[in-house]
Amino acid sequence: MANLLEIRGLYKRFDGSEVLSDINLNIKEGEVLVVVGPSGCGKSTLLRCINGLEEIQEGEIVFEGKKIDGKNTKWNLVRQKIGMVFQSYDLFPHMNIIDNVTLSPTKVQGVRKEEAVKNALTLLKRVGLDEKRDAYPRQLSGGQKQRVAIVRALCMNPKIMLFDEVTASLDPEVVREVLDCLLELAKEGMTMIIVTHEMAFAKAVADRVIFMDAGRIVEENDPKIFFNNPQSERAKRFLSRFDFNITQGD
Repeated sequence: MANLLEIRGLYKRFDGSEVLSDINLNIKEGEVLVVVGPSGCGKSTLLRCINGLEEIQEGEIVFEGKKIDGKNTKWNLVRQKIGMVFQSYDLFPHMNIIDNVTLSPTKVQGVRKEEAVKNALTLLKRVGLDEKRDAYPRQLSGGQKQRVAIVRALCMNPKIMLFDEVTASLDPEVVREVLDCLLELAKEGMTMIIVTHEMAFAKAVADRVIFMDAGRIVEENDPKIFFNNPQSERAKRFLSRFDFNITQGD
């Protein structure tokens, strides 16, 4: 199967300091790649580079066989295929849920309102929120808002989804409902790159795990191998902080 996304020799610098160094990655259609590592290691910056929110200094990013890192890239078109969900929900407070999630398909893609609503309701039902179609963001819990943000991105029918620590700002008791949503997307074959600090979830959802430290990919492996028998000393130290035994199999 051909690669959907390729990252070759990517370097990113802020004020002369390297935050990403020689990143090389291939993502196949339907694959779930989970990115883990300590805070400040460059995980979120990597996602922002893929989606054109940060410029890169060296290397190239190829999506569906075409370079997308050039100055002439039409990011308004690319971002319709590369969806991204952030820690913050960024829902419009003055609009109800159905209007929030149908705004982009109707305004950006020219989808008829009736068709956009039908698709949105199908997606909202999948995440258990179809009954909230007329509610406003202030009436939802944090977990519900994040699921709406995921639906909003899915309404654009993206080829790949990027998730940047989407449970980081949530109360622990509602984290599970968002993670379950991502697990369902994985089962349905959605191509995803997920940055997360939830190690048990990462082990359950990933087809492949990369571990980053100081802007570099230190280790790349199958999740069972990575979590049960990490190959690098840095990954072993990182995983030892979490509440599971990294040397014990399933």
